[in-house]
Parts: sequence; structure tokens; C-alpha cells
Amino acid sequence: MFPQQRPRRLRSRPELRRLVREHTLTVDDLIYPLFVVPGQGVAQEVSSMPGVFQLSVDKAVEEARETYNLGIPAIILFGIPEAKDGDATGAWHDHGIVQQAATAIKEAVPNLLIIADTCLCEYTHHGHCGYLADGDQTGQVLNDPTLDLLRRTAVSQAQAGADVIAPSGMMDGFVQAIRTALDEAGYTDTPILAYSAKYASAYYGPFREAADSTPQFGDRRTYQMDPANVREALKEVALDALEGADMVMVKPALAYMDVIWRVKEATHLPVAAYNVSGEYAMVKAAALNGWIDEKRVVLETLTSFKRAGADMILTYHARDVAHWLN
Repeated sequence: MFPQQRPRRLRSRPELRRLVREHTLTVDDLIYPLFVVPGQGVAQEVSSMPGVFQLSVDKAVEEARETYNLGIPAIILFGIPEAKDGDATGAWHDHGIVQQAATAIKEAVPNLLIIADTCLCEYTHHGHCGYLADGDQTGQVLNDPTLDLLRRTAVSQAQAGADVIAPSGMMDGFVQAIRTALDEAGYTDTPILAYSAKYASAYYGPFREAADSTPQFGDRRTYQMDPANVREALKEVALDALEGADMVMVKPALAYMDVIWRVKEATHLPVAAYNVSGEYAMVKAAALNGWIDEKRVVLETLTSFKRAGADMILTYHARDVAHWLN
């Protein structure tokens, strides 16, 4: 080995390591998910996600204010309605739970960016992400009728104060349908963060408890992506970009960092990575058993998402990370 080829020289001191560090995680990268439920004074911990709560609107406002004070720039809202039906009425009703929360949070914390998850699974009695034919017991979502519900939902969320619309149902043409609806309603400056590569993953289990969205029959493999596919993800991202997506997302993140990398290489749009509930729950369970150093594992994991190409990270760890980084 030649004398000048000694990479360890640049690892010898913390200051040197900081100076040559290629990727840095900051609070500016974080988006914090909130689950909102009807009621007053409700803060119900999700059993499979320690530290994550279902919150009534008043409690969600408090959580949003604390999140903003930590320097986190954005939240994403998920709603659990009081009643569910086949038309997902709670998703698009002007007084829906996400609409109530968005309005209250925007009034209390006007500079916090509010992202609205635009999907229907939390609001349908069958738990699927769209409209089903009468008597269907397979979960075959009808694509075009679902687009109409998504258009109504997106406009209602924007009217309520949502700054970003994030459609997650993986319907064909959903970005174009929502973009057209927003523009026609006067929300031409409201961006779309599309769940472009959303996989039919086993990592979603705890979320379905938090959002009360478990399918009552069938599964979501007819509209969410096969975990074995990468080229399909690039096709989905390209289609969503052509339809008007302003940002794209890969979900989940941990087992799909190759997809994040490929998507980043294929598009000039900002890329989001969703550090999903199962990923969070595994870390929490191991940390509670004393098997891992939670702080180091979380920071290493989220930094790896940045290294893979993510520009922003949706994570339930966001508030802890903000404390650690601050």
C-alpha cells in the first residue's frame, strides 16, 4: 500500500469525521404522522406502537404545536371517523375528522406544513382503499368510481387547510384526477405528494391498528405493488410525474432502499421515504428489551434513507430524533 492511501486518517477525530461526512440527517428532513379520532381529551396509545397515540382534535393541536416547536417542518394527518360506510363519506365530508384537524391545527400553528393522507381505507366499512361493487368479497376496488371519491376528498382537505395532498391508494390515474380537481377548485398551488411506489407489505400491521383500517376480507395486492418488483416502481413514478405529481414516495423504506435509490436516479422530483409502523415497532420492541441502542439504531437507519436518496422521511421517530439532533 502506498503511504498516501490511508483512509483511516480521516476517521481519527470527530471533527474530521464531521468535515468529510457525505450525508447529514436534520430535523428539516422529517415529517411526523398524527392519527386523529373523534372526541375531546383523547390520547389513546397504540399498543403495537409505543409512544404513538390516537388523538382527538384538541390533543392533535397540542401535539402539532410541540412538533413545530421542535423544528419539524411538517406533519401528515390520518383520520379515524366516527362511522364508516361504502362511500367513505368521512374522507370527503366537509366536517370529516381530518378536515376538522387540519382547520384547527392551521389556525393554531399556521406555519406548520399540513400534509393530508388522501386515501379511503380508514373510512370504508370493508377497509379497502376504494369503491367496491355491491356484494364484492374479494377486495377488487373499482378504479374509476374510486377516483371520483379521491377528487372530492382532496378538494375537501385543501379547503380545510391542508397544504399538501398525499394520495396513497395506488389507483391508476389518481394523480391526474386529483390535480385536475384541485386546479378546478382554485387550488393550483397545492402540491401533490404521491405514494407512487407503495408495496403490499407485511410491515404495515401496527398502522392498521392505529388507523383501524384492516381489510375485512381479501387483501390489497390487486392495487398495492408486489414486493419483488423494481421496474414497476419506476413505471409508477414516471406515470405519476407525467400526471402532475410534485413529489413522490417509496413505502416502506427499510427493506426498499434499493427502490429509493432507483427512483432517485430516475426522477428529478423530491423523493420521500416512509419509515413505516412495522419498522418503528421492531426498533421499539428491541429497545424495550435492551437488545439495541435505540438512538443509534434510529439515527443510523434514517441516515441510510438519506444515503439511498430520500429528500424527506415520514417517521414515527420524528419527535425523538428532533430531541436527539437538537
